[in-house]
Amino acid sequence: MIITSLVACVREHRFLAAAVIAGLFAAVSEAPGRAQPDPDRIAEVKAMTFDVFGTVVDWRSSIIREGEQLSARTGLEVDWPAFADAWRGGYGPAMRRVTSGELPWTKIDDLHRMILDGLIPEFGLTSLDEAARVDLNRVWHRLAPWPDTVGGLTRLRGRFVLASLSNGNVGLLVNMAKHAGLPWDAVLSAELAHQYKTHPDVYLTAADLLGLAPEEVMMVAAHKGDLRAAAALGFKTAYVPRPLEYGPDREIDTSPDPSFDVTATDFHDLADRLGLP
Repeated sequence: MIITSLVACVREHRFLAAAVIAGLFAAVSEAPGRAQPDPDRIAEVKAMTFDVFGTVVDWRSSIIREGEQLSARTGLEVDWPAFADAWRGGYGPAMRRVTSGELPWTKIDDLHRMILDGLIPEFGLTSLDEAARVDLNRVWHRLAPWPDTVGGLTRLRGRFVLASLSNGNVGLLVNMAKHAGLPWDAVLSAELAHQYKTHPDVYLTAADLLGLAPEEVMMVAAHKGDLRAAAALGFKTAYVPRPLEYGPDREIDTSPDPSFDVTATDFHDLADRLGLP
């Protein structure tokens, strides 16, 4: 009740925000190697935008699971972990074909299908008919959230406006939110800027659509490049690394970066570190 009352006071009296949030942060346990968020900077934040693939949802395990279900139905023998990695591996090169001008603006659903079509002969999936290929491509609409995602987002939504900010197209993100129960206030996408992250227009369009200045928005991501691009435009940043994004056998750099405003282990830890009940 005390924290709830203090948060309400902050909303009504902005000039008390820094002092109140500083008091809330004092109650949060300090993890080694991570500085406490600067309460003066956090007090400006009104909305949070989230990278989705890898940060909010576990794309790799989801694709493997659906692939194994497909094998059970069809008898196809496929190395589904390798397939998932190869499909995701084509994501960056496909987007670069758009950003370089080789392809016109192309939404992620269509890029995913282009990549899939190239993988079908490589992984022995040529027996799949068109309907099965369409359904497999839509696995990206059905990705499962990380275990902390829905509960952590729900806590964060108690104070902040929450929006996706993904390279995924709007239709994909809407279907994913319905499937996974993601409590977005707004579904924002790189599609709205007809650019892909890390182009500045993606972030600036999101802030503008939310009616906010960049410094009033916090970008949340598991990928440092995404955060650095947003920070260069004035966004606040929260780093939530996902060590298992690429599976247990692939090491990725999840070391803290002192330039980010907050580093958290998951969305519940992020809510804790921002003083949320």
